Amino acid sequence: MRRRHEPVADAQQPSARGPRVLLIAPHSSYRISAYYQAARRLGIDLVVACRGKYSLIPEISSGIHVDLDNPEEALETIVQHARQEVFHAVVATDDATVELASHVAGALGLSHNPPSAARIARRKDLARLALVRAGLPVPPFRRIDLSAPVEAQLEGLEYPLVVKPLALSASRGVIRADTSMALAVACRRIAPLLTQISDPEERRYLLVEGFIPGTEFALEGMLDDGAIRILAVFDKPDPLEGPYFEETYYVTPSRLPATVQDAIALRVEDACRAYGLRQGPIHAEVRVASGEVWVLEIAARTIGGDCARLLSFGTGQSLEELVLRQAVGEEIQICPRSGAAGVLMIPVPGAGVLRRVEGVMAARKVAGIEDLVIAVREGYELVPLPEGGSYLGFVFALGESPEAVEDALRKAHACLNFVLAPVWHIEPSVTRNA
Repeated sequence: MRRRHEPVADAQQPSARGPRVLLIAPHSSYRISAYYQAARRLGIDLVVACRGKYSLIPEISSGIHVDLDNPEEALETIVQHARQEVFHAVVATDDATVELASHVAGALGLSHNPPSAARIARRKDLARLALVRAGLPVPPFRRIDLSAPVEAQLEGLEYPLVVKPLALSASRGVIRADTSMALAVACRRIAPLLTQISDPEERRYLLVEGFIPGTEFALEGMLDDGAIRILAVFDKPDPLEGPYFEETYYVTPSRLPATVQDAIALRVEDACRAYGLRQGPIHAEVRVASGEVWVLEIAARTIGGDCARLLSFGTGQSLEELVLRQAVGEEIQICPRSGAAGVLMIPVPGAGVLRRVEGVMAARKVAGIEDLVIAVREGYELVPLPEGGSYLGFVFALGESPEAVEDALRKAHACLNFVLAPVWHIEPSVTRNA
């Protein structure tokens, strides 16, 4: 993105309707509705910038229509719009929009992360390089070129290895390989996922790195001038050993000793500094092994999907409210509650067409279950990892302890049965001349 803009004049003037915030989002983002609800509660005038001209959602169809695959044009469109009505903050919902949001905020003279930092957080290869330069621990890694023989590019790396797309999220395309043959198969399997990506580098290259053994945890936080404020540390009680890495259970507060949680927070803060991130929400994934904290990735946005609902348990208000309050310069107040909370991201059980979901009522009656949402309708084709990137739904639980919450989620999950029908893909016949 080469075009530069002078900050738009008077971008910080107050609005008679309250602060005006620009939300940049893919039109299908889970987060748009949650941000709109939070904005209404806070008296914030929220405007969405996305490709949603023909959306059935009025707030989206009446927003700013931009092509996220053409960030320079999108930036110009938003800046021109801001000359008519000023914005007081810019927020990104997803990985696909954090870099554009940083450019927009810079052009409007608003608080933002440097675009280079947003790019590093989005790109796994650049993030690894940033951690190395900062002297932080990383596994041996290599960026490999799919247009060249793969095995020759892996000299010095020892199996098991994990191969990853440079910028896809939700564990799409992430595969563990224990042998050279398995790695070659993984690369061939990932390649079709990259064909729809607009960035030439992200279509051509993959990241390969050593597998990090240990237990995985997640951290949700807010950065303020580089200092991190922890909102929650999540246990992931299911082992994530591969070959695919589908997340299932998140439980908070973590059962880790306070000293280990402090070490996670410090390592994440150091990694944010290495990336250049200084402001706004972050979602971090780490592994703890033999007393060391390894950063898997840090995203410059909130936790994805409906999982953000967990943060209302830990902070006393919704995650979107916290993000919007900080964006418009308000002080964040956190009022933690007692007890524990958790979510099950219902995994896709296999490939096929969803016919029905059985056991939903029984699952909802399990003690401790607060809500169960099936997000996929009957007749929808299910695609599991590593090609797929969505969940069947979410189960939420509250309890007196993390153990009670985890137990409730597992019992509810055991009640559910997903009935699938096979998918038949009919290939067109080829008629040969005699």
